[in-house]
Amino acid sequence: MEIINPNGKKTIQVSTEWLGRKLTLEVNRVGFRTTSSVLVTYGDTVVLGSVVVGTKPVVQDFFPLSIDYEEKWYAAGKISGSKFIKREGKPADEAVLVGRLIDRPIRPLFPKGYRQEVQVVCTVLSMDPNFRPDCVAMIAASSALMNAGVPFDGPIAGIRIGRIGGEFKGFLSPEEREISPLDLVVACKDGKIMMVEAGAKEVPEETILEAMHWAVSNVQPVLDLQRELSKQVAAPEQEYELVLPDEAILEEVANWTASKFGSKIRGNVMERAQMLDDIKYAMHDEFALSKGQGETDNEKVEWYDENLRDVYDQAFELAVHKEVRRGIVEEGVRPDGRKLNEVRPLSSQVGILPRTHGSSLFTRGVTQAMNIVTLAPLSYAQEVDTMEVTNGKRRYMHHYNAPSYTVGEPGRIGSPGRREIGHGYLAERALIPVLPSEEDFPYAIRSVTEIMSQNGSTSMAATCSSCMALMDAGVPISRPVSGVAMGLMVDVPKGQPIEASDIDKAYVLTDLMDAEDFAGDMDFKVTGTTEGITALQMDMKVHGLPVEIMEKALKQSHEGRMFILDHIMSVIDKPRAEISKFAPQIEKLMVKPEKIGMIIGKGGETINKITSETGAEVDIEDSGLVTVAGTNAESIKKALDWIHSLIDEPEVGKIYEGTVVTIKDFGAFVNIMPGVDGMLHISQITDKKRLKSVDEVLHVGDKIRVRLVAVDERGKLSLSMIGVE
Repeated sequence: MEIINPNGKKTIQVSTEWLGRKLTLEVNRVGFRTTSSVLVTYGDTVVLGSVVVGTKPVVQDFFPLSIDYEEKWYAAGKISGSKFIKREGKPADEAVLVGRLIDRPIRPLFPKGYRQEVQVVCTVLSMDPNFRPDCVAMIAASSALMNAGVPFDGPIAGIRIGRIGGEFKGFLSPEEREISPLDLVVACKDGKIMMVEAGAKEVPEETILEAMHWAVSNVQPVLDLQRELSKQVAAPEQEYELVLPDEAILEEVANWTASKFGSKIRGNVMERAQMLDDIKYAMHDEFALSKGQGETDNEKVEWYDENLRDVYDQAFELAVHKEVRRGIVEEGVRPDGRKLNEVRPLSSQVGILPRTHGSSLFTRGVTQAMNIVTLAPLSYAQEVDTMEVTNGKRRYMHHYNAPSYTVGEPGRIGSPGRREIGHGYLAERALIPVLPSEEDFPYAIRSVTEIMSQNGSTSMAATCSSCMALMDAGVPISRPVSGVAMGLMVDVPKGQPIEASDIDKAYVLTDLMDAEDFAGDMDFKVTGTTEGITALQMDMKVHGLPVEIMEKALKQSHEGRMFILDHIMSVIDKPRAEISKFAPQIEKLMVKPEKIGMIIGKGGETINKITSETGAEVDIEDSGLVTVAGTNAESIKKALDWIHSLIDEPEVGKIYEGTVVTIKDFGAFVNIMPGVDGMLHISQITDKKRLKSVDEVLHVGDKIRVRLVAVDERGKLSLSMIGVE
């Protein structure tokens, strides 16, 4: 049945076959009051991409673009597992990360100086459990922007790629993702890469590059479908003005600063910042950016024309960025004097905090990260219950904090923002492939990076510091991990697309710092071991890069990673042999899953009794892994002995501590395990004399040592005291 659109518009639908499923884009069915809304259906997944463009006058000095990804429990046929809150509230970290994933390839495709407020919301209405919906949401956001009449240089599309049986595959099932060594998201635009994010199990660089080529060649049908829909919709272009610096002022400032830049402003970060401030203040005086002077308390006070000064300051900032690019392209020299492939000075320490379980301090130039590792029983793992995951557990948690004082500015201290969540997740993903299994190391692990000072590449500093702190804590990681941020400046005329033939004009920078990030074209973070890549993330400011230039950056990153890895191993080359004496001691055992109930007891009565009477903490996994944690070895032993007494089966030849429960003429019944009694015949009590009666030696309640000598076909146990000391 045709939906009656109050705007008099007909529903438009376009479809194509893509990677084994039908992909459909539809407009004018819902979202009548948005600037643009597109329903995207792929398999049983349905995502609504909505765009609203603000109509108020532009007053911001930045581009107010927001992109949100909304998970709905109903999309997966679920109700929240919380006992108290059943409606969706604050987005989970996973939803924040998907929002960032969509934002990163879209933001660079708006023109500089565009200031209109744009809000993009991707709402998952139905979720096919056979694949993740994030890349479908990315398509919905791109398609909605294509039909909003805004200056968006799209479309884009993303694919999440895995590797099964040596072959690349898009939209893997949860079971396939578990066995795939690669989990890679690539956003593409007309044969170019816009964004890359990956987690990998030490995958070679060559495999990553092959996957990028695969993504570029397979995404084109989706881009063509978005253009087809946009052509049929024919949305009118909205009027807008670009807020750009006055060309005359730009030229004036560029000419004035030309003689003051170059080698005169190269040096360490602190010195350079002061030199640039001095030049900027001199510029204020040179161009008389003040309204006038007056007197207050016998002191002369100068009042600046703030609007005019802001314009000149913006022009000055652009001149600084241009100078950074000129120095790199023309002289091969970076703002701090480094070569293009040179890492900043490194210095690190481990074990710097006396009471923590593991700690480290990683310093690279002015960027500094302290990491603290805390170990706890597995019951302290984070429970994950989202639209996509039910009753999941996050055993390794990396949290990243970077307050404003780390950049020398005052600011509000509050809950972590999208950047903090994203950086923490990237560093977490980098270490997961080298962590020991729960069976080998039954601990929950929390790693917290406290950034102490920032000047670019803090997420990679967090990766390196967390690796060292994990080893300091005695976590038996398989291999150390290092990370490096790569930058790029491509010397092509402004507005000209970058092609594979421009590879000789692409200047790759190892260990990116802030000044180069602000002036550059790309920020590419790579982590890994000597065996391969464990995580990567790439953002850019240009309208796409060919894979050939990405390959150049990836190859140079390997050299940087190995240099930093050598430094890490010079500080601590392997995990400590023992964990900290302040960490909980944990012992483990595997039991048959059907015996778990015996340990727990009715309503948890048995396990609670073990915990309260021994002081140890007992955790049980569905797999049958039982961990016992305590502050001392004695409490752990008591709890383990208790558990063994509950689950162990009688073993012929083993000696047991038993209790006499019944006396008979022919012998005694002895309880050797909970619920397990054996028969001690009168002839097996002693071989030193013949007993006329059992009670000559034994009485009910006596504690005796017996050996299990036989178990008959009916399960009856025969015991003996002879030869047992």
